[in-house]
Amino acid sequence: MNQGSETTEEKLDAPVSSPSNATDQQKKMKIIYIVYIIAALDLTWMFLSFSVTPYLAKKLGFDTLWFGYLQTTVGVIQLVGGPMFGRFGDLFGARAALSLACAASVVFFVLLAVADHPVLLFVHKLPTVFMHALPACQMVVADLSEPDKRADALSKLGLCFGIGMIAGSTLGGHLNTRYGETFTACFGAAGSAFSLLLVLNFIPKSTKTETSRSNGRSENQNKKVFSVGEITRLMKFPGVLRIFLIKVITGLPSGIFQVMFSIIALDFFKLGPEENGYLMAYFGIVQMVVQGGVIGRLTARLSETSLLLLSIAVSSVVGLAQAYMQTVFQLCVTVTPMIFSLSLLNVITDSMLTKSVPSSDTGTMLGLCASVQSLIRTIGPTIGGFLYVNYGLSSIGLIKFLVNAAVCVYLFYYSKTEKQRD
Repeated sequence: MNQGSETTEEKLDAPVSSPSNATDQQKKMKIIYIVYIIAALDLTWMFLSFSVTPYLAKKLGFDTLWFGYLQTTVGVIQLVGGPMFGRFGDLFGARAALSLACAASVVFFVLLAVADHPVLLFVHKLPTVFMHALPACQMVVADLSEPDKRADALSKLGLCFGIGMIAGSTLGGHLNTRYGETFTACFGAAGSAFSLLLVLNFIPKSTKTETSRSNGRSENQNKKVFSVGEITRLMKFPGVLRIFLIKVITGLPSGIFQVMFSIIALDFFKLGPEENGYLMAYFGIVQMVVQGGVIGRLTARLSETSLLLLSIAVSSVVGLAQAYMQTVFQLCVTVTPMIFSLSLLNVITDSMLTKSVPSSDTGTMLGLCASVQSLIRTIGPTIGGFLYVNYGLSSIGLIKFLVNAAVCVYLFYYSKTEKQRD
């Protein structure tokens, strides 16, 4: 490791009572800001790829069914890779995890650029098993932020999501229209390589404290990355299984609406490519406002339990509204609180879960959290397609309402019981 990295690590490991504590905090914040930049860039390249794959798949003869298989393949691969990637980060450090994610992204785009056969289009999805840059960024933020400010720090990554959505979609559409799929894919590979350089130059080998690293070495010594037992044991910590199940159960209905949105926009609302582009830009702006300016203020004023209850209650109301919406204007009205509730749910549950496990296992926990999104992408199209074709758009909204209402009632009585015990 170079001297600059050693200096960074030494300062990160300084005790809280050290006179250089203020300097340590400045160093940590500098790293967090760089991580935000890396996250925004990675998400830009991800959305850039979305402007390439559908058109390339169409050129190679894919119909809607086979394109669905292609998307499901990604979900399955990332579902398996997410927890393993998180454990890799805990064992080998933040720099190694982020470097692996960025390097995998470079390979992903190179394979996309040379894909001239349907089989190669499936092959280019294989590196996605390691493409978990956002969870890796969450690892760094969770390690370097104070526990009481963790939710706010994690929410800022959502701001990066909005930036990446707008920049990547716009840039990808422009490059693909003017220069074609191959050039756009090569541009994504170059961008991912630039992200890799940022990681190697500015991210320390490990962002965990000396205490957590020592504990991690004693607990994880002679352990393998692909250890299902080491991953699943996190569910045994108090409160983890309950919060994780809430995250899965309440996130699934909203996730189904998200994965079905392109079909809903085309078939139900009859939107053209241009109108759909404007709508996606609107979603990105709402995401940026909610994650960057709203959630942080709420976490400073309300407890995480109250915010979790709020997110689920809002999601329930949104589901009822979506069951009866008929116009694009009504869609835009419901999307704003939907993004708020989903963003708040993800930030709060991630924060609560990382606080419930030892600091040496936060990466593995965040990998498990990321696998929830992969699970939704895997089973969401099948469930959503069945509901939409057989029962219409209203069925998706009504199920979302019923599921979230039931969980909301459970949480309300659970919180009430806990207060009585105290």
